[in-house]
Amino acid sequence: MSELITPRTFAFLRELKAHNERAWFEDNKQRYLEEVRDPLLRFVAACAPGLRKISPHVVADPRPVGGSLFRIYRDVRFSKDKSPYKTHAAMSFRHADGKERPAPGFYLHLAPGDVFAGGGLWHAPADAVKAVRDAIVEHPKEWARVARASPLSDGEDTLKRPPRGYDPAHPHIADLKRNSFTTGTQFTQAQACAEAFPTAFVRSCRETAPLMGFLAGALGLPW
Repeated sequence: MSELITPRTFAFLRELKAHNERAWFEDNKQRYLEEVRDPLLRFVAACAPGLRKISPHVVADPRPVGGSLFRIYRDVRFSKDKSPYKTHAAMSFRHADGKERPAPGFYLHLAPGDVFAGGGLWHAPADAVKAVRDAIVEHPKEWARVARASPLSDGEDTLKRPPRGYDPAHPHIADLKRNSFTTGTQFTQAQACAEAFPTAFVRSCRETAPLMGFLAGALGLPW
């Protein structure tokens, strides 16, 4: 198998953080392609079979444009920070219906000293959040099993007060106050650079599957 994520991937991102300017990037663009973009596209392709076994509705798209890999270029139109490039790499393995409507998905973030995988529904529109809250209220025992199997991340954006229309004494009120429903797994750089990392990443996604299935069902999506 051709190389996937390597120490050179993180070295490039570290240097980019120190030289976040167009001239430096253009001088090093071939390095970006060879050490970051192309290895990560191969990583996406390597994960595709395992993700399909979790759900046939998960998309692992290794195209360089419009696929699972996020662009390195920042959208600075409405940002005070005009740095032109992201200093991390990221991939989104979305639900097949995710382009048309809110849907849960898997995510992988790679930065020097910060590697994590995630899954769930993040910063969704209000109607999607309400659909999940309603599903929790309607199926509290199932949600309890999901929350044990896929513990939700701490520090999510949550309401200070119970959402209007929901019982403040509900046993899952802490989760009903959430605006995002995600879970995650931390990895080290060494783990990310290991040959077996696609397997480890897919395994972390499989552990997230109970949450993903519940969220998909709440949103009326197949899983």
